[in-house]
Amino acid sequence: MNAPPHSDRGPRRFGWPQRVFSQVLLMQLAIITGVTVLVTGLFLAPLSAQLDDEAMRRALAIAQSTAAQPGIAEDLRTTEPSALGPVQSAAERIRRSTGAEYVVVMDRRGVRWSHPEADRIGEVVSTDPGDALRGREVMEIDSGTLGRSARGKVPLRDTSGSSEVVGAVSVGIEYDSVRARLLGAIPGLLAYAGTALAVGALAAYLISRRLQRQTHDLAFSDISALLTEREAMLHSIREGVVALDGTGRIRLLNDEAQRLLGLGPEAAGRPLEEVLDPGRTVDVLAGRVVGDDLLAVQGSRVLLANRMETDDGGAVVTLRDRTELEHLGRELDSTTGLIDALRAQDHEHANRLHTLLGLLELEMHEDAMEFVTEVVGVHRATAEQVTEKVRDPLLGALLVGKATVAAERGVSLRLAPGTLLPDRVVDPRGLVTVVGNLVDNATDAAAGTADARIEVGLRAEGRTVELRVRDSGPGIAPERYASIFTEGWSTKDLPAHGKRGLGLPLVRRLAERQGGSVTVSGADGGGAVFTVVLPEALGAAGPATPHQATTGENR
Repeated sequence: MNAPPHSDRGPRRFGWPQRVFSQVLLMQLAIITGVTVLVTGLFLAPLSAQLDDEAMRRALAIAQSTAAQPGIAEDLRTTEPSALGPVQSAAERIRRSTGAEYVVVMDRRGVRWSHPEADRIGEVVSTDPGDALRGREVMEIDSGTLGRSARGKVPLRDTSGSSEVVGAVSVGIEYDSVRARLLGAIPGLLAYAGTALAVGALAAYLISRRLQRQTHDLAFSDISALLTEREAMLHSIREGVVALDGTGRIRLLNDEAQRLLGLGPEAAGRPLEEVLDPGRTVDVLAGRVVGDDLLAVQGSRVLLANRMETDDGGAVVTLRDRTELEHLGRELDSTTGLIDALRAQDHEHANRLHTLLGLLELEMHEDAMEFVTEVVGVHRATAEQVTEKVRDPLLGALLVGKATVAAERGVSLRLAPGTLLPDRVVDPRGLVTVVGNLVDNATDAAAGTADARIEVGLRAEGRTVELRVRDSGPGIAPERYASIFTEGWSTKDLPAHGKRGLGLPLVRRLAERQGGSVTVSGADGGGAVFTVVLPEALGAAGPATPHQATTGENR
């Protein structure tokens, strides 16, 4: 099927591309960009809070270390606040060594004993030190005389043993340095985000290019149209289509394939061996049997299969129903044989007429009457013998006709001793198919041999029918007993319709469908014996009608 022309796209809106490749690429780029921006924002949002917390904890740690310095509390109690006092000297030393913005030591009144700006020593602090003076440690971001800073405040306790709070230590970390760290991290983060965006864009491009090759650069509207057309085509054609993946699972099964294989829609997605019985049909579908126009038998249907591999390792199998054609072919074979028999019978009939004419010209009227009676009586006796023992009308008529055709080919067809089949056959047509195939094969095998004969036995036991067909032909080698029931196997030349090897597989399928079996063995004195057992082939026995009783008595 050709792809729809690309020129007929319909109106475009806002320049949105029509190709699957372009649309998928744009959508992937938009998703990648959005995800990158979102992740960057989600990373930056907590980073600022983390830096603030880190700065406050650092300020608190410096304050705790300062308060733990030996002599700070004692100097606070014994000296006056001054720029040259021991408290200011110790605090400035700690500030310079730690890089803090300020280290302020205050007494219980909040008066500074240290400050980076010496002229502020002796003044009251600008922020409330109450929590620290009450013995609590404080972390906060606040503004004071030196601007906004991250602060840590701890109580200053007397080290003489009383643990009395004598003041507090407040340490500040310049907030601009925290902001600088945040801003300094942004370029690196953006670089990582840009790299991830570039890698994602490249991956999106490569994936889209592969998608472009796989979709043959079609637009979504083209793909939708192709799928619609495919569905319509698959469900409307009168050939079965089975699509398989590389593992042998059924990907697609159209309506005709479901009918021919006897499957339902639920078979899609399951392995062949799980939905079909082992045999030639599965082997053909799976590709284990190769060739063109392969024959297979599924149930009572004769199928013609062709398999084509696909690029992904799977396959598409088309199935055609040859059941009716095969029946016609077999009828053609039978008709051809009947024509040959009639041609031979025509010569024999002419000989009989000449004989009768000679007897009449010689005025041997009694001899002529005996001759006619003898010729007619042979055929009548054969028909009466068959209908007496085989009471199903279809099967009886079949055997009478087969006996006539076999006789014209020099083969004697007779019923085995003990043959008796009541008129209670559940599936007469199925039994006719079984008997007809076996008798035809037996006639072909026995024709041309010395003392050519066929023996047909039909016995009923309860509802079970046992059919036995024996011929005087060359027989079948034991190693071929299994293969003769395989579709396509035959020892005969091709007929007019070009296919053989279906009769015995059909016999086996018909027998198995009724829960029975078919076997082959050698016959005493040469030839082959086919035995078919069909349970439940007869209906339940009922009381005989007056007509049946009268007929039985007359017989």
